[in-house]
Amino acid sequence: MAKQKFYVVWEGVTPGVYTSWTDCQLQIKGYEGAKYKSFDTREEAERAISSSPYAYIGKNAKKKTQTPTTDPSSVLDNSLSVDAACSGNPGPMEYRGVHVASQQEIFRFGPMKGTNNIGEFLAIVHGLALLKQKKFDMPIYSDSMIAISWVRQKKCKTKLPRTAETEELFLLIERAEKWLKSNTYSTRILKWETKEWGEIPADFGRK
Repeated sequence: MAKQKFYVVWEGVTPGVYTSWTDCQLQIKGYEGAKYKSFDTREEAERAISSSPYAYIGKNAKKKTQTPTTDPSSVLDNSLSVDAACSGNPGPMEYRGVHVASQQEIFRFGPMKGTNNIGEFLAIVHGLALLKQKKFDMPIYSDSMIAISWVRQKKCKTKLPRTAETEELFLLIERAEKWLKSNTYSTRILKWETKEWGEIPADFGRK
């Protein structure tokens, strides 16, 4: 069972603490300058809502034990975010791509039996192929370091057994791997820092 998250909205339609990503989204979607962040406990969230958002987001955020790879203020609006969702692991898997600035869904695939990591991998490759085809110059954000690593290695290193039930999925994986090996691209693949920025825009909101 997924761990409970608490979402603080400092600036949005109705500021406050929310217990679901869907409720949080309703407060921030389309709200210019929205400020929000997820926390692991209600205590942290209640403490944060009574403090300045800049203590938790932006350049002056309290330093964490792990330094994020990019500064929260440098999130590129003209970018594509990708994410996957899986009910069980393995289970019905789907993925999608969402434009960060407009929140518009660009593509969606599934459901098909698979794993979350496979979905994250296929989502990145789908995004790469689409951007190259359309000649769009924008980076891709993914919150999965595993998937990003697989794309860089041009190999989906899943341990999911190849069976009659998963054969169609493995054909898609082979197609994606073939695309990576036979195409060059200049698209940057960037890590989405969920702890710093909240859930990735392509998130399915099923936490």
